[in-house]
Amino acid sequence: MEEQNKLPLWRKLIYGSGDLGFSMNNSIITAFFSVFMVTVVGMPPGLVAIIFIIGRSWDFINDPIIGHLSDRTRTRWGRRRPFLLFGAIPFGLSFTLLWLGPNFNQTGLIIYYSLAYIVYEALATTVYMPYFALTPELTDDYDERTKLTSFRMMFNIIGSLTAYILPLLIIGNDWTQATKQDVLIMAFVAAAIAATPLILVFFGTREKKEYQRESLPKFFPSLKAAFKNRPFVFGALMYLFTWMTIIVVESNLQFFIIHVVQRQSQSMIIMVSIFVTAIFALPIWNWVSKHWNKRYAYISGVAFWAVVMMVLIFMSPETPFWLIMVLCIMAGIGVSAAQVLPWSIIPDAIEWEEWQTGERNEGMFYSLITLMGKVGMAIAQPLSLLILQFSGFKEGQNVVQSSSGLLGVRLVMGPLPALLLLSGITMAIFYPLTREQHHKIVEELKIRRIERKLKRAEKKPLPGVKDLA
Repeated sequence: MEEQNKLPLWRKLIYGSGDLGFSMNNSIITAFFSVFMVTVVGMPPGLVAIIFIIGRSWDFINDPIIGHLSDRTRTRWGRRRPFLLFGAIPFGLSFTLLWLGPNFNQTGLIIYYSLAYIVYEALATTVYMPYFALTPELTDDYDERTKLTSFRMMFNIIGSLTAYILPLLIIGNDWTQATKQDVLIMAFVAAAIAATPLILVFFGTREKKEYQRESLPKFFPSLKAAFKNRPFVFGALMYLFTWMTIIVVESNLQFFIIHVVQRQSQSMIIMVSIFVTAIFALPIWNWVSKHWNKRYAYISGVAFWAVVMMVLIFMSPETPFWLIMVLCIMAGIGVSAAQVLPWSIIPDAIEWEEWQTGERNEGMFYSLITLMGKVGMAIAQPLSLLILQFSGFKEGQNVVQSSSGLLGVRLVMGPLPALLLLSGITMAIFYPLTREQHHKIVEELKIRRIERKLKRAEKKPLPGVKDLA
């Protein structure tokens, strides 16, 4: 029975590749959109924060609706995969709208970029919420899900790495010299890269037929079930604080490299070292999770990362490059744990729901997780920008930052991420589902499904048998 839950390597690779484009696009936005808006477009950080807040406000309505529609979808291709096929190309193209750089006044720019962000986020939800919801439908094995998530996170990290390399290849090391034309070329290349893997996932994965036959869920009962699910609630909060940390670090890393350590010429090797380390560290957290459990693996990994981030507050242009590289490698190990473990925890909560209520609402659950991620982005990125604003950080090209502006960058790269990671650890302490509990739940659910099949078979009349009465 367990062998049926094992997935072939090629299917894990194809499924995992789907996260490459989403990660790449979001990382480009996180790492460079603020720099693009402040440096190239010339908008103050505070106004950029307003754009983020307005642009993501629609997600609070959009995400649960898409998740519910995915749960209710019934086609010959399944519940989730049609969204990938028909949404991949529009999703890719919507990304380019964020980088057009129209010659509007500040009010016009706020309106344009807010609307462009709404369109992008809506289309991203349309493809990636169903994509994420495929994870529990491909396997219900506790450790196999961690492996499957590791493959997805491998491509996620590769996407984040590509997000730094691609702009550097097209635009260069210094965004203070970037042109709007080069930025737009970068956007079109990224759009093509983002759409292709999603189409491959459509053709390379299969959903379990038994989930297709389930009754159509209702919106508000599904939403209520998610908030009553303790493993899901604590897992979602772990993901929220972890994702906020990643957003804060990614969105301010360029500012840190340019202004604090002044290593613009070495920015590529700094960023590559973090993400390459994160990729190679994934088997470590797979092993720790398998021989310990997901919760303890998460706590140890993010605690390690928090300590590393606190050291950054002491960095300066005089910091030896070898020490910067050591810290990058150590940070990469922590990033790896933060990427894979929260996502591997979430699918287990779906069996908890089925065990408690008899229903599965993967779409609703994953829509709330994607929404949680966007809430994290809506809070974390504007928060870090506002800290920079109030610290006296100066916008524009070729500017010299004051000591208070540099302190602001140090704060958003050191104490703020550490505080967020500590919050995630607190949620993990109260996470209620262990490996042993999950195994018992899965086995009981298998028995229930067999019993339901037998009951349906008993009620179904034999073919060709007539009523003799």
